[in-house]
Amino acid sequence: MRVAESLRSTVVWKAEWVPPVAGHILSKGKSSKRRSHPIFVGHLAVALGSKSVDKQVPLAAAVAAAFALDLIWPVLLLLGAEEVRINPGDTAFTALAFDSYPWSHSLLLVLGWSLVAAFVARRFLGTWRAAAVIGVLVLSHWVLDFVTHRPDLPIWPGGPLAGLGLWNSVPGTIVVEAGLLAAGLSLYASATKPRDRIGRWSLVSLVALTSLIWVTQPWAPLPPSSGAVAWGALILWLLPPWAAWVEKHRTTEGAVAPVSDGSSDKVTDA
Repeated sequence: MRVAESLRSTVVWKAEWVPPVAGHILSKGKSSKRRSHPIFVGHLAVALGSKSVDKQVPLAAAVAAAFALDLIWPVLLLLGAEEVRINPGDTAFTALAFDSYPWSHSLLLVLGWSLVAAFVARRFLGTWRAAAVIGVLVLSHWVLDFVTHRPDLPIWPGGPLAGLGLWNSVPGTIVVEAGLLAAGLSLYASATKPRDRIGRWSLVSLVALTSLIWVTQPWAPLPPSSGAVAWGALILWLLPPWAAWVEKHRTTEGAVAPVSDGSSDKVTDA
């Protein structure tokens, strides 16, 4: 009898399992089975906008600071220090339930990360103004997460949870975050000019790709496991070097200077 039940459960499991590609196709008509890790473009927005505050802060450093908590988070997930769970319907915008992330996302620890980042920036960027910008960018991540997340952000490890829950509204999320991104991009474009076509299109591609990944989150297929979420989130580590590539081909000066890599087409607008 037990053998029969075991065989029955195995057959049922195999009948319900579908390969990832087939699962992606089948999920098109099942919105409750979708949603994966959201990329919050508001973090990119504040990184871009910070150029208008201090033009000496490299865009790569600003992006790394604005995304710092999400750069640390997948590493801590893989180490088992924090936990995330796939829970369709957790919010309207994402199916991820952030069960435990006290070291990367508690307000108390974020204040500490902000101070550390500020002192490192002071050492390498040379001014307290630049240090303050970097420190505030790190802290801004928690503030923006507080607006979007449901109450799952700890004030301190093991402490009360906070969050306004913007992600409970897909239209509200898109309006607010898209508005932030448009403002940040406008500020960055007014503070810098492209040296060549790479300077224009590297920025356009950065904003376009992150926006596309972000805005499709409510309809994206579910990740197969929390481990896949962690490994997938490591792609965010590509953003700082991409930002460095953008800025290598842009200038904060009024005049547009040529670059030496053979890209001779000059442009004067972002």
